[in-house]
Amino acid sequence: MPLNRLLTLGVGACAAVALSVPVAAVPASATASHPHRHGGSLVLVGGALADDNREIYDDIVRLAGGPGKARIGILTAGAPVPAEDPDAGTPDCNNSVCNGEYYADLFRSYGVADARWIPIDLDHPGAADDPAVVRRIESMTGFFLGGGDQYRYVTTMTRGAAQRDSAALAAIRRKLRGGAVVAGTSAGAQIMAGRDMITGGATEPGLRDGAKPGYFDDPDVLGYLPRGGFGFFTAGLVDTHFSRRGREARSIRLASDTGHQRVFGLDENTALEVTGVGGRRQSLRVLGQRGVGVLDLRRARVTDHGGVWGIEGVRWSRLTAGDAYDAPRWRLVPAAGKPRVRPAAGACTATPSEDVFYDYAMVGLVEDGLAARAGCVTVGGTSYEKDPTWVARLTRGAGFAAWRGATATTFTDVVVGIRPA
Repeated sequence: MPLNRLLTLGVGACAAVALSVPVAAVPASATASHPHRHGGSLVLVGGALADDNREIYDDIVRLAGGPGKARIGILTAGAPVPAEDPDAGTPDCNNSVCNGEYYADLFRSYGVADARWIPIDLDHPGAADDPAVVRRIESMTGFFLGGGDQYRYVTTMTRGAAQRDSAALAAIRRKLRGGAVVAGTSAGAQIMAGRDMITGGATEPGLRDGAKPGYFDDPDVLGYLPRGGFGFFTAGLVDTHFSRRGREARSIRLASDTGHQRVFGLDENTALEVTGVGGRRQSLRVLGQRGVGVLDLRRARVTDHGGVWGIEGVRWSRLTAGDAYDAPRWRLVPAAGKPRVRPAAGACTATPSEDVFYDYAMVGLVEDGLAARAGCVTVGGTSYEKDPTWVARLTRGAGFAAWRGATATTFTDVVVGIRPA
């Protein structure tokens, strides 16, 4: 089943019918003790998590108690229900039921003692208050949230305009505080965010029109939910599929419009691990193939160009595998032994990008420009969309530095400016 294919459908167009969902009784002996005493853990994946990414899957299993002990509850409420899936009942299915079964089988292949689907979706929103479902949750040492549409998690697992916890969500929150791990990919990572969680939106229209509170069927509208997601991760805004889909700029606009000073942008097949959640001090580190961007807007300033928005002075750092992030000090900590990149002498040869908000273009400008050649002080490019054309400029900050990882480059203090042409 191609799990990387996401169906993002408007919740408002779906009829949700509450049904009674049978849940097998959980043996008393299966009641899980928490493997950690100093708070729980989060593993936020930027999407497109490969089935063979052993580094990330093994980390989730370890944090849940280890092979032979970990018990993982699978939540797929962000996915379409079977009636919305044209491939339901086939090997290409992508819906809440078959995704839950698929992930359960996948986690069993990584040695967990048990992995089970938690049967909550748009067809069964009432299951989130079913005592049998809560008992299943209480038997688990970890949870995995699949992708789709983060607003579906809000619809199925919270109650009312105030987004009160359902019984299931309250149980997961208790388990996290007690030492469990909560992992998620794509929408399953996004829903862990706190206030002003992004609900959708394309980069160029979002830059032009700004962020708007709410959930919108129009995929171009840069929407956000003021009350946020589940609020498990509160160190900054969260965005997923980050550099692959060129979302650096849309995240900057959302943060600027909502008064946030920091964004964590998660690349695909890459995870931000957060330990000590609920404890005195959290630790953040990166695992996986690509990177996690951190956007710092503390010194940023909004500019006006004939009534069109712009911004200058955003600081951008990128962590790759093994790197840590000291959130209280706003500081990247490169992995031990990761070699420093020394720019070669000579003039800048980096080619300006003509589609700067797509497919790692901004990352490439840093790797092939600022980090590669001493003569590259400023690089940049323009947007593919022309209503208006946007210009992005990347400049070495006073503290710019880069380190070479096995599969990606770490860097810090790239200064970003965005304006209309």
